[in-house]
Amino acid sequence: MIAKHKGEIPIVVLLLPFLAGITGALLRLHTSNNFVLAALITFTLIFIGLNLAYAKLHIYKARWLGGALLYTILFLFGWFVTINHNQLNQPDHFSKKAAQKMLINITSEPKVKDDMVRFTADVKAVSNDNRVTKTSGTLLVTIKDELAENLFYGEQLIIPANYLPVDPPYNPGEFNYKQYLANKNVYHQAYLYPKQYKIVSAGNGNPVIAYALRVRQNLVEKFKHNMHDTTAIAVASTLILGYKADLSNDVLQAYSKTGTIHILSVSGGHVAIIYILLGWMLGFLDVSKRGKIIKAILIISLIWAYALLTGFSPAVCRAAVMISLVITGKTYSRYINTLNLLAASALGLLLYDPFLLTDVGFQLSYLAVAGLVIFQPIVYGWLIIKNKWLDNIWLACSVSIAAQVITFPLSAYYFHQFPVYFLLSNLLIAIPIIIVMYTGLLLLLLPQMPHISGILGYILEHTILLMNKALAIIEHSPYASIGKIWLTKFEYILLYAIIISLFYFLYNKGRWAIKAALLCTLAFSVRISFKKLTADATNSITFLNLRKHTGIVFKAGTHGVVISDLPQTDRNFQYAVQPGLDSSKITDFKVYHIADNITLPYLIKQGNYINFQNKNILLLNGERKIQSIPQQINIQYLFVSRNAFIDTGMLKGKTVIINADNSPKYVEAFIASLKSSKTNYHILKRNKSVCIASNSHK
Repeated sequence: MIAKHKGEIPIVVLLLPFLAGITGALLRLHTSNNFVLAALITFTLIFIGLNLAYAKLHIYKARWLGGALLYTILFLFGWFVTINHNQLNQPDHFSKKAAQKMLINITSEPKVKDDMVRFTADVKAVSNDNRVTKTSGTLLVTIKDELAENLFYGEQLIIPANYLPVDPPYNPGEFNYKQYLANKNVYHQAYLYPKQYKIVSAGNGNPVIAYALRVRQNLVEKFKHNMHDTTAIAVASTLILGYKADLSNDVLQAYSKTGTIHILSVSGGHVAIIYILLGWMLGFLDVSKRGKIIKAILIISLIWAYALLTGFSPAVCRAAVMISLVITGKTYSRYINTLNLLAASALGLLLYDPFLLTDVGFQLSYLAVAGLVIFQPIVYGWLIIKNKWLDNIWLACSVSIAAQVITFPLSAYYFHQFPVYFLLSNLLIAIPIIIVMYTGLLLLLLPQMPHISGILGYILEHTILLMNKALAIIEHSPYASIGKIWLTKFEYILLYAIIISLFYFLYNKGRWAIKAALLCTLAFSVRISFKKLTADATNSITFLNLRKHTGIVFKAGTHGVVISDLPQTDRNFQYAVQPGLDSSKITDFKVYHIADNITLPYLIKQGNYINFQNKNILLLNGERKIQSIPQQINIQYLFVSRNAFIDTGMLKGKTVIINADNSPKYVEAFIASLKSSKTNYHILKRNKSVCIASNSHK
């Protein structure tokens, strides 16, 4: 629904400067809050004063002034609430207090993965020399202990104050986990082992949330009791209850590559299905005005109870707020523009937590709904189909196209892939999803009955397995997805400019829109071509920081060699090495073990010696003791790993790369021995990878 003028969507218009203020603050999180507050108060007083003296000062002659002041106030207000929300700006943050022990409250449901238990916790107090100080701030805690699997939300623990800032990404293309946690107001983490924590008390969290989490655990157990396949149980728990702890990477990949990953995130579609079900069940209350009000209150209450049960994800909260407003409007026969409802829900959530603007789920959710509201009618209007059934299919297709097109740049930017068969995938799972939702809800709502519960569990399980099998076939079909898409922020913005301009041209036939789309397309093509040519002509050596492992990447245009002790199938390789290969446009690469000999046109490795074009590298590790470097070989780089023994007197004029797998004591002693010599060195431990450019390949 495209508004004819801004008067139809006042909340959207007011939301834009507020969003700009949040964005500006996120880029400058450490701005003085006092300065922003003073500016906010000043402009607010000016705005109030001008309104009081509206006639006396003839403000009507400058109508733009009131709007300019209001937009400035909203911009500053967005900036203020964001800076104020940043926990590091609080004077009592735990990181600003000397401490030996910490008192923490578990604030999230502990997640068990492999042999690790992870959760967030509020640091309520710290003690130093038996002096207790109240504090604030959130800490990410990871415990390697089987007994920790029994920890629950709201329990209070005493732990040692051994925490560290979250590590930044060390390698090219690596996921920025530090920024991801910072967007959730978490900046420090602690690793604990058995007997390093003590449970003090329980029940210190919100009792409503604690109750909802216990109910969800019981419902997950009910799924496990009535179903047998672990994958089906995990999908059902995720899809219906938002419980993702048991979901495997293979399942996530299948849904991601087929463009149906949104199904595994409890969102507006799930809430809409529940809304329809509740509307049908409570339809008998429509006979009177009082009945309609009771129906509205019941539906809104149950939808928010479901939102609580699923963990209050941004998508569910957005849907719950929107549906609550829609139900209220319908009950009192009021019409509200859908974009206004969308903006109102966003404003409410961002006032509560402005950092939500950085959440990928929040962004995808709101973009998808905005795309449905604005673009879906345009797409649907492309074809006029008289057959009712075909028209319904085209309606479903138009919904999928609109949502996919508007979210494509964002998905490509974050997830680096595009599902080619998204239309087919979404059409195939449309009916199974409805069956899964209604069957699963019926199974959970009904008491456990031997035959009925077993039948419902059977239907639920086999529907999910059938859906997974269909998606697996699509996933492994030729050209099922376009991967390794790495966009810069400028390219990302250009894509959105192209999409918006094209759709505006289709809607309004404005010539300027098609010119803008063509200009942006040209700029995007030039940018991508230049990036591709640069990548093809670039040769480099990258020494990776893989902590306890070794990794060196040799890039010769689009070809590459990875020397590592990690196999390509290892999770650490996929997390820390593969993204760098993809982002640097290495399309053809081979992985070799550090002990292998290699003979390639652009790289030769014999034992510990490597020649890459005009660069010579010597690998030194703890397995072989090399006391001197052959003078006839012009070694430029030494790669030192596993506390290797080395004669430091032979290092003059060389560049030394000290790998992250060396012990702290070894690194400290090694650096001390280098102080007297003119030796360049790079330490990989807790530092970014080192990239050395080579000459252009011949």
